[in-house]
Amino acid sequence: MTSADNGFADLGLRPDILNALTTLGYEEPTPIQSEAIPPLLAGSDLLGQAATGTGKTAAFALPLLERVADRIGKGEKPLALVLAPTRELAVQVSEAVHRYGRHMGARVLPIYGGQPIGRQLRELSRGVDVVVATPGRAIDHLQRGTLQLSDLQVVVLDEADEMLDMGFAEDIDAILGEAPAERQTVLFSATMPPRIDRMAKSHLRNPVLIQIEREKTEPGEAPRVRQTAYLVRREHKPAALGRVLDVESPTAAVVFCRTRDEVDQLTETLNGRGYRAESLHGGISQEQRDRVMSRLRGGTADLLVATDVAARGLDIEQLTHVVNYNVPSAPEAYTHRIGRVGRAGREGVAITLVEPRENSMLKTIERVTKTKIPMEKVPTVADLRARQLELTRSSLHESLMEDDLSRFRVVVETLADEFDVMDIALAAVKLAHEASGAAADEEEIPEVRPREDRPRRESSSGPRRERRGPSEGMTRLFLGAGRSSGIRPQDIVGAITGETGLKGRDIGAIEIADRFSLVEVPGPAANEVIEQLRDATIKGKRVTIRRERQPR
Repeated sequence: MTSADNGFADLGLRPDILNALTTLGYEEPTPIQSEAIPPLLAGSDLLGQAATGTGKTAAFALPLLERVADRIGKGEKPLALVLAPTRELAVQVSEAVHRYGRHMGARVLPIYGGQPIGRQLRELSRGVDVVVATPGRAIDHLQRGTLQLSDLQVVVLDEADEMLDMGFAEDIDAILGEAPAERQTVLFSATMPPRIDRMAKSHLRNPVLIQIEREKTEPGEAPRVRQTAYLVRREHKPAALGRVLDVESPTAAVVFCRTRDEVDQLTETLNGRGYRAESLHGGISQEQRDRVMSRLRGGTADLLVATDVAARGLDIEQLTHVVNYNVPSAPEAYTHRIGRVGRAGREGVAITLVEPRENSMLKTIERVTKTKIPMEKVPTVADLRARQLELTRSSLHESLMEDDLSRFRVVVETLADEFDVMDIALAAVKLAHEASGAAADEEEIPEVRPREDRPRRESSSGPRRERRGPSEGMTRLFLGAGRSSGIRPQDIVGAITGETGLKGRDIGAIEIADRFSLVEVPGPAANEVIEQLRDATIKGKRVTIRRERQPR
């Protein structure tokens, strides 16, 4: 196929970009690409709403390259800046822009926390055309004077709702304040809460509004993503997850957890139960990540246990199921997660395991997403056995329809002299059933009924004047910097969420004194936060971090 035959040719893209798309096998633009590329080529600002998996990276990357094409390779300062909430997404966007602009000689650099800053400094000093950055690391470079935005022609805010959830609002304001006023600004978001509208009004000029809804099904058709939830107590969640997976029999599934520790523990548990599970979180190297994804795509693994940060931007064709091991802490996070399946017309299943205390959060998600998520009972042992027998029956039916069984006839005929044919068939089914690896799970998982949220208790002596300890389940960490260093709560939230698998809503109370700060994080994640932030910077400086020392 030549570039002239490519469906992108009608959008007005230059020949070298069309050739790159042809080489990559792109044939027809997605709806978001068809609607976004023409106004972006015309120089308009754009506010776009599109679900994950609709092709929005190409929707902004292709016109971005077109806009800066004449100046590529001619200067040291970047011509375009893309801000992304996580290092995973920054790397993926950077790789995509590099692929699209390779034939043009585009110099693309991702800058994010967790990567040695020395390499970033060297590449920036040599000159780059497109920078893809997380807000925290972009601020670091701006303060160092190593990222200069005076030549920017285009700024893109990708997954803007996610960046706001992670506490980056002021950082984004500061970054855009350094960019030329005459730039083109593009904002993409999976959801459109009021704060996104406020950001658009502050930074975009008469933007073109594009909203790409999820594909609607015809009356009577099943939805693309079947959503369901199971109410289960925390201590029974590993067993309940195994039971649900056995009944659902996914081709491939992603199980979302909140923290790295939870990912590693659950992966070990699932492998101990006979599943082929791989873990994916911010603590593994890119080389390890590539191996994990290769095993998943190659079929040697069928379960991916991951944090939101690590799974951002994944597109696995054979993925059929998404499992929320915990109820997401925000409706937007739920939307992002279930966007992993049901892509490009494929059907998928989204399952959520709900602890009794999380039931109100599930109701909030239903209200915001305007979707009813049916609450079902965890499958019983009898349900599991019935499902396993159905799978055996399906396998036998397929063999009867497709296979040449004539060479086994002599076995049946010989046994028929001594046994009834039905008994012979039953014995064959038994052997086939056992050979399929059907689990002999005898543990019944107790049924749980929803309970109303308990009212928050208040002290009868009025408001507390002193904190006597961290909130239940939380650990308080000490940071050796405070107001005198210009530390703000969003700086602490941004540093933690940018370097770990925690979300903004996972972080508890933050207290900032003159020379130090205290922050509450989930107890199981405390060691990870300390480890990851030891080599990170906050406001461009390394900060001491440790557990708070309790008075004796």
